[in-house]
Amino acid sequence: MHMVTIEDLMPQEHFLRKLEAALDLSFVYEETAPLYSKKYGRPPIDPVVIVKYLLVGFLYGIPSERQIEQRIQTDIALRWYLGLDLFDRVPDHSTVSQLRRRKPSFRKVFRRLFEEVVGQCIEKGLVSGRVVGTDSTHVRANASRTSEELVEVVEEAGVYWEKLDAYEEEGLERLAAQIGKRRKKRVKQIKRDNRRTHKRISRTDPEAGHLKRPGKPEGPHYLSHQAVDSDYGIIVGQTVTPGDVNDSAPYLDLMEYVHTNVVPIQIATADAAYDFPLAHRVLGDLGIDFFVRPQKTAVRANTQFTRDDFRYDEGSNVYLCPGEKELRLRRLARSASGLFWEYQADKRDCAACPLHDKCLSENDRRGARKVSVSYFTADRRRNLERRCSPEYREALKLRQIWCEGTFAAQKREHNLTRVLRRGIEAAEDHCLLSAAVMNLKRMIKYTD
Repeated sequence: MHMVTIEDLMPQEHFLRKLEAALDLSFVYEETAPLYSKKYGRPPIDPVVIVKYLLVGFLYGIPSERQIEQRIQTDIALRWYLGLDLFDRVPDHSTVSQLRRRKPSFRKVFRRLFEEVVGQCIEKGLVSGRVVGTDSTHVRANASRTSEELVEVVEEAGVYWEKLDAYEEEGLERLAAQIGKRRKKRVKQIKRDNRRTHKRISRTDPEAGHLKRPGKPEGPHYLSHQAVDSDYGIIVGQTVTPGDVNDSAPYLDLMEYVHTNVVPIQIATADAAYDFPLAHRVLGDLGIDFFVRPQKTAVRANTQFTRDDFRYDEGSNVYLCPGEKELRLRRLARSASGLFWEYQADKRDCAACPLHDKCLSENDRRGARKVSVSYFTADRRRNLERRCSPEYREALKLRQIWCEGTFAAQKREHNLTRVLRRGIEAAEDHCLLSAAVMNLKRMIKYTD
């Protein structure tokens, strides 16, 4: 016989000892106090034990609560971390699963956990906000493609459309100053498309979105969007959207939240999917330099002369066509993709122009050539003019290393390949736990 304790069996240099010393989970009691009754019911499982139960699952890449229970039963290190003795009963997996399902309020613990870890990383000097990169990755939903069906839906406006309202009013004032007239102030939000369209919806998980991108698996997925500080790869922002949402949709809200509530951002960097005009203006107004990989512009003109054949005269604020005729500013247009200045030629000039057939299509009812320019062109040009500078190139390189490298590590080791629970809230909990574990590992590594 041997007289031993679980403390004797736990190696002194084990990672879980360092995790226990680094992470204070006392806030869990504060967050979960309203969920427990002091008078009625059987003695509950300690909420800190439940959080640790899920945390070790993501730390060691254990995909389900049932397998976490089985692993804790035989792993002395996990028993030590949860505060269980050698013969203590391990919390049943169904208890943890039903708590998450029946008590939606428990979910705020995961967001608080993520924020607490980020706060500790900031205190230890691992986050500076000097360069913050953003990217997204697909996470497979717990549903198959066979559960999808075509459903008729009405497309809604993008989530950033409210931000365009103020800029639209600003542009209308500028238009009035230049041409002496303006239309009335908008009182109703524009819809992206009033026509009905068909969309693939999963009957099993309707909140997941059908992902269909080149080089990506097709089917119901969620997208995990992360903002990563480039000093030590700490994830400072995390949000989740359905798989069919464009990467640009949650970007501005995520960056504003990080900049205002987490750490002031000096440089924001992203790949070409985030190179949309509104981002350049909004980030510029926040005092953030935006270093983004330029997006390739597709040639959509069905005529021989394209947008690049028209020369801008800044002094007169007109565009000159290949026939040296002027296209003057007419209006400020608003569409699904943003705000645009519209310059239009005189119909009489176009009718008498020998280049008419090269410049206008047969179906053009206006009878005059039009050129549309983004309202935020100057902001985008100001940022992209620096794209050959060493600082710009270094920021893009850091984004690729930390954002894509972090996603690769999470998918390989920390359960970011697939979500087991259904619904976007459960998917966000899943991604928050994965991000928190990634931050904990890096915090302990760089401060050990």
